[in-house]
Amino acid sequence: MANNIGYLTSDRTDDSLFSPYYIVDHIIKYLPKNKKIWCPFSEEWSMFYKRLKEVGFKVIRSSLVEGQDFFEYKPDKFDLIVDNPPFSTKDKVLERLYSFNKPFAILLPLNSLQGKSRYKYFKQGIQILSFDARVSYHDKDHMDSVVKGSPFATAYFCRDLLPKDLIIEKLV
Repeated sequence: MANNIGYLTSDRTDDSLFSPYYIVDHIIKYLPKNKKIWCPFSEEWSMFYKRLKEVGFKVIRSSLVEGQDFFEYKPDKFDLIVDNPPFSTKDKVLERLYSFNKPFAILLPLNSLQGKSRYKYFKQGIQILSFDARVSYHDKDHMDSVVKGSPFATAYFCRDLLPKDLIIEKLV
């Protein structure tokens, strides 16, 4: 059996990975249709924003590029948050998410479950939607197709959304 050393040998220096449409489809069935969703890390072209709108959700978005820093900006009205945040800021993202006291679903590396700084949030309640395979993301050089061979597993980290605390699905 081959060793899984992708996370050790990856030369990725930034965390600008972009979600493919199929990963958005996995969370859609768990989202309440009558709620306003905020995608705080999404551009107009971002798949979370586009796909959620396509299937009929009320969605608002914001982005750092447009001067709306998630750590400082908050829209007037939203019911839940769904997005793919920068993984390098996951601790700050979780702190801010829990401060809203609203449901959320965000993609994070699965190993984010570990960590003393995150324990204080997760003990308040966390749900996981994980997959049988690794998600293949787009990067800035491959926006037309996903890059195979992700060096890490990702999952949705959710609060007050899933019907049970752990769900594992076949990745389509």
